[in-house]
Amino acid sequence: MGTFVQLVVDGLSTGSVYAAIALAIVLVHQATGLINFAQGGMAVLAVYIAWWLTTKDVPLILAILVSIAFSIAFGAVVERFLMRRFERGDPDTAVVVTIGLLTLITGVAGWLWTYNNQQFPSLFSLDTVNFLGVSVSQRSLGTTAVIIVVMVLLQALFVGTKLGLALRAVANNPESAAFSGLPVGRLLMVGWGLAAALGAVAGALVAPQLTLTPGMLDNALVYALAAVILGGLTSPVGVVVAAWLIGVLENLAAVYVSFIGYDLKVAVPFILIFVVLIVRPQGLFGRKTVVRV
Repeated sequence: MGTFVQLVVDGLSTGSVYAAIALAIVLVHQATGLINFAQGGMAVLAVYIAWWLTTKDVPLILAILVSIAFSIAFGAVVERFLMRRFERGDPDTAVVVTIGLLTLITGVAGWLWTYNNQQFPSLFSLDTVNFLGVSVSQRSLGTTAVIIVVMVLLQALFVGTKLGLALRAVANNPESAAFSGLPVGRLLMVGWGLAAALGAVAGALVAPQLTLTPGMLDNALVYALAAVILGGLTSPVGVVVAAWLIGVLENLAAVYVSFIGYDLKVAVPFILIFVVLIVRPQGLFGRKTVVRV
């Protein structure tokens, strides 16, 4: 029983890493209707800026705040001068543009800071807490707590605020939103800026658990996209629950399902996606899209 509980706890911790990136993807989609494959690269760029500032003896908290401010501006600039040219066109073209942006950001980060592994300091202590035979690091607890707070705030933003409703309106139908008097361009910039800021927070939480490299979040992005598909693009709560579910199930499958083991546990989220897309295509917590013809 102790092993089972430990696997669940470790899975929740790993799932929180996936959830951090997944929330940023949901935020961009809710604000613009697009899937941003460059989200991981934008987050890594923000983390590199925070890391560079810490090497100049800037306090960690201040360095992260500066990186968040940079991310807001960078996200707004990307939307205004790059993505706006493609947002009204074919969605597939916009997706390809975000993939190209990911490649560009990764290359720039490698050129500026090399591809060597760097150690990013942690916001939380590495000490462990023992409870009923289960060991949990304070860093994992802190990361999970931050993700829960962000999830609640994001859900409240889109459901209970005028800004959130305006962002959703622009994403669903920008033409009607413009006729209603909403500043569509500024709202799109705000959406991208907020998503980039959320990515910076996610990167700062994830980097201490990995090693800082330009491709640090490539694998996490795959799992985050799986969580988005499972949880539903319209539900911040759903993607967090889905990310936790993926983290827990892949841990349990690796230990208790002999033919999967640790080598094939990467297949677990894709099996889940296959099952969910057959049973509930909009995701576990997503809303059905009704189109009148």
